[in-house]
Amino acid sequence: METVVLSFSGNLAVLELNRPDSLNAMDVQMLNELVEALREVEQSDAQLLVIRGRGRGFSAGGDIKTMLSVDDPEKFHEVMNTIQQVIATLYSMPKVVIAAIHGPAAGLGLSFALASDYVIATKQARLAMNFIGIGLVPDGGGHFFLAQRVGETKAKHIIWEGKPMNADEAYELGLVDFIVEDENEVEQKIAEWQAKPLQAMIATKMLYAKTTKDELLNVLKLETDAQQKMRKTKDHREGVQAFLEKRKPNFIGK
Repeated sequence: METVVLSFSGNLAVLELNRPDSLNAMDVQMLNELVEALREVEQSDAQLLVIRGRGRGFSAGGDIKTMLSVDDPEKFHEVMNTIQQVIATLYSMPKVVIAAIHGPAAGLGLSFALASDYVIATKQARLAMNFIGIGLVPDGGGHFFLAQRVGETKAKHIIWEGKPMNADEAYELGLVDFIVEDENEVEQKIAEWQAKPLQAMIATKMLYAKTTKDELLNVLKLETDAQQKMRKTKDHREGVQAFLEKRKPNFIGK
């Protein structure tokens, strides 16, 4: 694996997103390697999984070059199916999962983080469910996780506004569970979790996962259908063009 780095130590597994030059944007290779890495963790003796990004941030979301290269419906569904595997595996994994966010966590990167059991953010973290800026809807279970954490109405507003949030704003909304000053404090929190009765915590997690996983899978399917429709709109094409040209998009609702 090149774009994902996986390590084990005692009851702890650490998964690092490793495309620092691209702010850990998720391309096809990374998504496939995430499936492989998460399955390895799932089958391991680790009870605690920490997910973090290398470089300046957690993940800027889906890689724009990947997005532009999957006009073929078959390729599009392959990518979306891989995203579904990543998110479903992470959500229902019999481990306590912590996402440690520093710098940006946006779009698919934020959905990925929210699939965890705990989200820790440093003061420098910036979160955004920013699909709306290119005329798309969230994927990676973003609708499901936002509604779980903040309720349906607030989730819609976060999705529709697409505004970046700092760590304090995200904490107030309930998208972040802990704010820390730096990586040293992250390590302290991890050490605290390692000393907890993780088997009992995992039993609770699995109880909830078994009652809600079908709902998540349905949301992932609906997101794929909606995303496919939105990719055909003029607003999406305008959003991507504006992004590439670094200007404000001119949406027309079509």
